[in-house]
Amino acid sequence: MQSAIEPESQFLDLKQGRLDEKDHDEIDYTSWSRSQLISRLIELEQCQKKQQQQKFKNEKIIEPKIKLQSSLIDIEKSSKRLHGEKRSESRPFDPSKYNTRLVAFKLAYFGKRYSGFEYHAKTPTSLPTVEEELWKAFTKAKLIFPHPNQAVGDWGGCEYSKCGRTDSGVSAFGQVICLRVRSNRPLGSKSSEESFVKDKGEIKRDTEPYCYLENRPQKIEMPVIYSTLPRDSLVELAPEHPNTSRIQSNAIDFTRKEEDANFEQDVTYDPVADELPYVAILNRLLPLDIRFLAWCPAPPLNFSARFSCRERQYRYFFTQPCYMPLPNSIDPFLNSNSTTKDGYLDINAMNTAAKLFEGLHDFRNFCKVDASKQLESFVRRIYYAEIKEVPDTTSTLEILNSSDFQLPNHSLNSGSPKVYAFILHGSAFLWHQVRHMIAILFLIGQGLEEPSIITKLLDVTKNPRRPMYQMAAETPLVLWDCVFPHEEDTERREMLQWIYVGDTPGTADAKYGIPIGGLMNDLWQTWRERKIDEILSANLLGLIAGQGISLLNLKARSIGKGKSQKVFDGSERPKLQGKYTPLMMRPVMDTVDIINQRYAIRKGFESSADMKQQGFRRLNNPGPDHNAQSNLKE
Repeated sequence: MQSAIEPESQFLDLKQGRLDEKDHDEIDYTSWSRSQLISRLIELEQCQKKQQQQKFKNEKIIEPKIKLQSSLIDIEKSSKRLHGEKRSESRPFDPSKYNTRLVAFKLAYFGKRYSGFEYHAKTPTSLPTVEEELWKAFTKAKLIFPHPNQAVGDWGGCEYSKCGRTDSGVSAFGQVICLRVRSNRPLGSKSSEESFVKDKGEIKRDTEPYCYLENRPQKIEMPVIYSTLPRDSLVELAPEHPNTSRIQSNAIDFTRKEEDANFEQDVTYDPVADELPYVAILNRLLPLDIRFLAWCPAPPLNFSARFSCRERQYRYFFTQPCYMPLPNSIDPFLNSNSTTKDGYLDINAMNTAAKLFEGLHDFRNFCKVDASKQLESFVRRIYYAEIKEVPDTTSTLEILNSSDFQLPNHSLNSGSPKVYAFILHGSAFLWHQVRHMIAILFLIGQGLEEPSIITKLLDVTKNPRRPMYQMAAETPLVLWDCVFPHEEDTERREMLQWIYVGDTPGTADAKYGIPIGGLMNDLWQTWRERKIDEILSANLLGLIAGQGISLLNLKARSIGKGKSQKVFDGSERPKLQGKYTPLMMRPVMDTVDIINQRYAIRKGFESSADMKQQGFRRLNNPGPDHNAQSNLKE
């Protein structure tokens, strides 16, 4: 009787879910009736069905999450590739596998955001320098190979030279640098696959190339090549007879150095079309306000961007009027016989004075003396100096074209304000020379000095000490171009064969961008941003000028003619200097000899002559060319 009840009891417990897993494994189905077995089978089927439904629901929830997570990972990888992030599995870069070549570059930059062009590691600045940004771009592109411990801005090991050394805030549209960079040119056959190993104190050749890999068997490696200096198999490209005209056939003839005559040249390699797109690579890595414009594939032998330059061209921009003039009704300085008006410059007088700069002169009274160089000669040659109008450069301000802002009894000037440029071409320039020259021209333009003051200041026999005056502001100054002619070419025509952006067939996108990007699009972005600022400012000026009572009814306070003279120095607003003192009546600075002597004694030498004899360059420790000071800076 008991055995017949137990199966029924087990079945009831099973239906109510009270059997644990152990009990479930020990169930004896042989004693169950047919109806019990059928009920059990139905229950298991229902349980299995519920489990499958639950699993399907879970998969529906989990699968999108997995797909979303996978997509996010893919997007992150793509973003890293897009922003140039290195993959952890990337191989170390081996400089020894690449050839190098000496290349000259022409670049432009807006200097307002930079603390000058030249980088000085020992003189930290609040703003970056242009040279610092260039070094980072060349290094990131692996066009040069500085040592890991090499300081930022140290151009050692790549034969670097630069033409101009613009000061803080000064721009350049034709700066030139030259250096040896990585090339696509195949390595030569003689020793490009050789490296040096040490064996019993001697250096022998081995048939395997340089490499970053460590723990190589049976070798004691020499240090990795941390430079772009010429490889053993280098076939240097240089023009044999450079054409002085830019109008020439598309083919560029190259010749090898005499000492490289035994090396076999890869005749299938085109030194321009097959080369790395240097300009495009660098422009992608640089800020928008620094742009490479061209490159020269084969500078002449022994070329230096600094010492091979025979002409530097500067332009200093200013507006006419140079600052906001007063209406005639309240101008205390204006009368019926006035030939000048407050805010306006006498361009003709400035041009007359500018022409006096041309020729060979001593410019010690038009520069800042840098005693660290101990200069004795300040003679420089100016080829060309003139004030010229720059057309179509600014929005018209209608208020300035009314009679209220014009000289009495004079015809109305239209199209105001106008823009002018002081154009200056010279062989070389002293420190701040251009800014001192234009400062004197501004005084002449305002009628505060006569053009003859230029002749007086250039006569260092009668005036060996410079009168004290402020140089002009830095922002409007531009290093316009650097020219590299043949020494015997009296017309100073460009010798270098520049390849500008887009000149090489198939590279138009580097200039105009297809569908977007490119040099012109980058410059358009810069121009448009500033143009919108100009338009808004011009409209605001016009709006405010038309508000309130008319100009004829304006009345000023009774303060007389005022005690302060406005002096324009090229900046946005004039300076107030009290009663103006003519230049030749002002205090003067010490002579150059006294300035040099004082500096030498302060540095621990007996005299200036003693400093020069012991070598003041070692004292200053300029290092390579990128830190060397020279008298060719503005």
